[in-house]
Amino acid sequence: MNSKYKVLKFISNKFDALEDLISIEEPLEISLKFKENDKWITQNLSITMRTPGNDKDLVRGFLFNEQIVENIKDIESIESYGEKVGQYNIQNKILATLNNSKNVNISKIKRDFLTNSSCGVCGKSSLDTLEIIKKDKTLSDEPKISKKVIISSPKILRSNQSEFSKTGGIHASGLFNDKGELIIVKEDVGRHNALDKLIGCAIIDHQIKPKSQFITCSGRLNFELVQKVLMTNIGIMIGVGAPTSLAIDLANKFDMTLIGFVKRDSFNVYTNSKKVIVE
Repeated sequence: MNSKYKVLKFISNKFDALEDLISIEEPLEISLKFKENDKWITQNLSITMRTPGNDKDLVRGFLFNEQIVENIKDIESIESYGEKVGQYNIQNKILATLNNSKNVNISKIKRDFLTNSSCGVCGKSSLDTLEIIKKDKTLSDEPKISKKVIISSPKILRSNQSEFSKTGGIHASGLFNDKGELIIVKEDVGRHNALDKLIGCAIIDHQIKPKSQFITCSGRLNFELVQKVLMTNIGIMIGVGAPTSLAIDLANKFDMTLIGFVKRDSFNVYTNSKKVIVE
């Protein structure tokens, strides 16, 4: 499922306005209905960010892969419910009803899903809590970074990764100044973890300076990554891959400059181009 977004594409030393197809990202609240001591219980299990479509398959696989249920036949039904919301008119809540609670790992549910929050909004137990705590916007017109800095940052990031050359299977996030100099780089097999490591290190060492810094990440950019960077007040975020629809919407709301698909001589600016210098 995708939607068209307006994009400024920098190529051949100039900007071209065009429409780009962006993958839609929406939250899905998963609830579970099961019997405990002969009493029916409905419990919010988790929230995951997904591309809408095949939601029942997603939930079925989630319950089995996490071994909440040992047998798919123990799932009696999976039904979407609630109002259709947002600009895409989608139901973002789903309920799985189990018919054999003896095979339900209730202790795992309570231990792993109701108390943990390992990947941002994924571990939150209610869609109603999916809010941005941050109220103020990022600086709308600074820092300003050049096209040369934008295009070179992914290459600099990769060349400073200690593990990528060994495995080729690890993500990185880097904190740069507006001249394109790398300040900190952190790696992890998870994109979210790499960014958490970067921000945690920069904060403890008092190295966050929103007026003169930006962050570049390997891979694509989604809602959770943008949300994490917004908490630092840094207003420019660059990704090697594509952003999701929710990432663009969130960045736009807070005047963040979101840049993706950075290549040798081109990149796309999805929000707030005022911080980009192309001369």
